Amino acid sequence: MEPVWVHPKFDTERHLAHPPEPEDVRRRLRDHPDAKGMLLITPTDWGTCADIRGVADACHAADVPLIVDEAWGAHLPFHPGLPAWGMDADADLVVTSVHKMGGAIEQSSVFHLQYDRVAPEVLKQREDLLGTTSASSLVYGALDGWRRQMAERGHELLDAALHRAERIRAVLREFPGLRLMGGEIIEEGPAAEFDPLKIVVDVRDLGISGMQATEWLRVHRHVDMGGSDTCRITASITHADDDTEKTLVDAVRSLVEHADSIERRPPVHLPEPHVLELEQAMLPRAAFFAPVEHVPAEHVAGRIAAETISPYPPGVPVVAPGEVITDEVVDYLRSGVAHGFLISDAADPSLDSFRVVART
Repeated sequence: MEPVWVHPKFDTERHLAHPPEPEDVRRRLRDHPDAKGMLLITPTDWGTCADIRGVADACHAADVPLIVDEAWGAHLPFHPGLPAWGMDADADLVVTSVHKMGGAIEQSSVFHLQYDRVAPEVLKQREDLLGTTSASSLVYGALDGWRRQMAERGHELLDAALHRAERIRAVLREFPGLRLMGGEIIEEGPAAEFDPLKIVVDVRDLGISGMQATEWLRVHRHVDMGGSDTCRITASITHADDDTEKTLVDAVRSLVEHADSIERRPPVHLPEPHVLELEQAMLPRAAFFAPVEHVPAEHVAGRIAAETISPYPPGVPVVAPGEVITDEVVDYLRSGVAHGFLISDAADPSLDSFRVVART
């Protein structure tokens, strides 16, 4: 399988990638008429959403199915004040991690299928190939309980959560040194929709990174944020957060008050967007299974990666197997490790060396 990347829209001011637009998808499908399908990730970790219906129209005009990775969208079908659910927006297949924005335990995921572009028996075959033979009754029970709760009380519970999120956002906007992301992201154009249950806070004006803010909040206020990166922190407000509103606000207020005392770390060398668009020299599968060697970071530029390298948080791959590694990417990744990135999928998490395709 040869991947054809549809590059996201990059928000230079926020240093944030947003989902691609329908015209971006349409253009790539014209350039690659033998494409078999489209995989779209929406919402993002930060709550920005694609125009799923527009992307679906582009895919269906080319007679290819649209598969939506809607990991952060379990709540979307149950309230009109939320972004469109993939199935309501004509996606063919939607995969949802209910344990994220729903009410189920870890590993509770479901997929939804409609139309005839993906045969049900083919999907079942693939699921049987990859799924566990020791299914957990706890997972099934949690999924069914959450389904019933949403069917009976979903609108009521999410309505309360939406009001709660807006109150939190209004208070945090008054704190010095914080920049909150909200509905303006739609008006400015980078995103088609925004999930208002995501409280996204840029902390760079405090002189710290989102990772430092998250660590400080965890250690000093015992508050675990939903996500962070070099620029921001985020809190995911769900129907279950009925008694945590004050805890979050007080913790962030304390962070602002103590930001000057947080030790400064070496900065992450954030690259320009085009730097991350690496040359694909081999198919991912071919590179992953090729003979490999480990090369010191100082000498790895120009070599073909044989591994995925994903900085956490938030865990988005920067290098994929088959891509040509560059000096700029090495500098970005290693400066990130020095700052606090966790690289859990690399053979050498310190990135002193890289796993690359061996030269013959």
